[in-house]
Amino acid sequence: MKVPAVPVELKLALLAVSATLFYAWVGQLVPQKEVHPPEVVEIAADVTPEQMVGIGKQIFEGKGICVTCHTIGRSGALRFPDLEGIGTRAGSRVPGMSGIEYLVQTLYEPNAYIVPGFIPGMPPANKPPVGLTDDEIKAVIAFLQSMGGEVTVRMDMDLLNPEAGAAVEPQAAEAAVPAAGEAAEAGGDTG
Repeated sequence: MKVPAVPVELKLALLAVSATLFYAWVGQLVPQKEVHPPEVVEIAADVTPEQMVGIGKQIFEGKGICVTCHTIGRSGALRFPDLEGIGTRAGSRVPGMSGIEYLVQTLYEPNAYIVPGFIPGMPPANKPPVGLTDDEIKAVIAFLQSMGGEVTVRMDMDLLNPEAGAAVEPQAAEAAVPAAGEAAEAGGDTG
């Protein structure tokens, strides 16, 4: 008695099903990590500058993921600028721009000014993947200002109009930051 030949199509289908089941089984052996979005850091309106610096440092090292690319106190071949002394340098990076205005611009629109010798690549701090709130950004600015400069940012300050402190809608805030071409000749510490 002759055994009938198994069609090639059936052999290929069995091979595909077997491979799928094997890789599904192996995939279940790999530990899975559940990732949750970072929690919003609640910052009271009446925090002191020292408290803002501490909160800003925590955000800088944690939720803000700034230490992924930036260093403090390192030299040599770096991915992005080292931020030691940024509180002092910020006021002189872009002519006509104060230190706080420069820090605001580098966090909201990091590619508007690129420090010579570095390439663009930092995402805006207020959008994914970072996604900091305005209050969290104020705390990070306080931390950055504390590195060699005076902490002038306040929780009641409008980041995009720090002198006036007036409220600006978030959509208008992006438009208020100078466009990349306006400040590109000068390059961001945080970008």
